[in-house]
Amino acid sequence: MELQHKGRQSVEFFQPPSILSYAAVVGKKEGEGPLRSCFDQISEDSRFGQDTWEKAESELQKRALRCAMDKGGVETEDIDCIFSGDLLNQCVGSSFALRGLGVPSIGLYGACSTMAESLLLASMMLAGGFGFAAAAMTSSHFATAERQFRTPMEYGGQRTPTAQWTVTGSGAVILTAEGTGPYVTAATIGKVVDMGIKDVNNMGAAMAPAAYDTLKAHFDDLGRPPEYYDLIVTGDLGSVGRKIVVDFFQKDGVDISRVYNDCGLMIFDLKGQDVHAGGSGCGCSAAVLAGKLLDDVRTGKINRLLFAGTGSLQSPLSFQQGESIPAICHAVSICRERGGN
Repeated sequence: MELQHKGRQSVEFFQPPSILSYAAVVGKKEGEGPLRSCFDQISEDSRFGQDTWEKAESELQKRALRCAMDKGGVETEDIDCIFSGDLLNQCVGSSFALRGLGVPSIGLYGACSTMAESLLLASMMLAGGFGFAAAAMTSSHFATAERQFRTPMEYGGQRTPTAQWTVTGSGAVILTAEGTGPYVTAATIGKVVDMGIKDVNNMGAAMAPAAYDTLKAHFDDLGRPPEYYDLIVTGDLGSVGRKIVVDFFQKDGVDISRVYNDCGLMIFDLKGQDVHAGGSGCGCSAAVLAGKLLDDVRTGKINRLLFAGTGSLQSPLSFQQGESIPAICHAVSICRERGGN
């Protein structure tokens, strides 16, 4: 059997899965940002009609999945597996969203890398012949993340300049083994990287080394320079982490800045919306991908996209025990043409 594995960490699919449909649902603050016209639904109610923030996050996923299914003409019985996860303990945002749906599901935790992780695994499943249709999705909510990882909003805690604003949003993507594209043509599985950062208010610095590690592995494994892509996006390092990644590559003699952006910088107006270093959370990169980037690929504005989700893998307990913050990044190559040309 000929392996689709390339180099140490990457895969290149012989039969690239096709992206059938996608949808992004966000909250009020995200709807006031520069991508407001790209989202399928914008809610003025941060609770999304629910009585707790956590139920609101589950409702986000329900709406995103249903919207993506409607756009693709897909019913629950057509989906072989849903890959999903979120930031909440035991991934209750996802599991509560899926209960009663009756679809096989695999729960994931990659922190803010979950959208890339779910796309990667769903693509492997379909390219390997283990199903015909799969869904990849994730979510985050500002209030649930603050309550779990920092302090409840009622405390009025001050935010440092390096802090990022957790996006209230969800993205869902429906993939099929065959179709007219865009296509997931390759992917790189990240390694856990820990450079000793302990500041939970500086996630960009904690995650940037993992992003650099995975991007470099992707370029090396597949023999592609950064310029192979029209756009490389991380999600989500914010202004601090993006600068670190650019600096790392510059030390290698590579200027990645011409084709590189970050979802945390795209979803908000940093000057006008007071989000400090930018956006964060599982829903940040998911909403940018399913709201804007896939449309850009489908319409030909972008022909080759490298979507690199980054996640910090600490827990509230590990932080309280003084542990440093491990991070990971998974990269997914999405192209307008099946061959990536």
